[in-house]
Amino acid sequence: MDKIDFIDVKPSAKATISYPSGVEVDLGKELTPTQVKDQPTVTWQADAGSLYTLLLLNPAPPVREELKSKELLHWAVINIPGNKVADGQVLAEYVGSAAPEGLGLFRYVFLVFKQTEKINTDELLPKGVRDARRVIKTRDYIAKYNLGAPVAANFFEAQYDDYVPILQAQLK
Repeated sequence: MDKIDFIDVKPSAKATISYPSGVEVDLGKELTPTQVKDQPTVTWQADAGSLYTLLLLNPAPPVREELKSKELLHWAVINIPGNKVADGQVLAEYVGSAAPEGLGLFRYVFLVFKQTEKINTDELLPKGVRDARRVIKTRDYIAKYNLGAPVAANFFEAQYDDYVPILQAQLK
């Protein structure tokens, strides 16, 4: 998982991510915004009785000066029992890839964390909210919820396609 460079400890396990379009995430494989527009199914090796947090982030590449430190939170679910994401508490509703036109490939990273305890919050970022998703820094989020090191991860890359303007019209 070489391209996960914005966290201190890289996970050794791979999360399995399948989209309704039929594509699967596979450690950097290029997918299109059209293929990843709908919320995926995510699974990982989970301990029974444990709670987990799932984050999907678009970390700005450090080589792009115009995007430096502009991470974007695409999805956040906490208090997931085992790997039953549907039974967790959504903090940020799923938003697919909206890679800007002409800037090439962007990374989209899924991180799974084992929680030490239940997280109590009533935070919610609806799908249509974009600006609040930009102010979130991965390291701050990990610290805020005492998440520690991720236990599983996976990522894909995507670049602009014809679905991006449709998605951007839905975001404020």
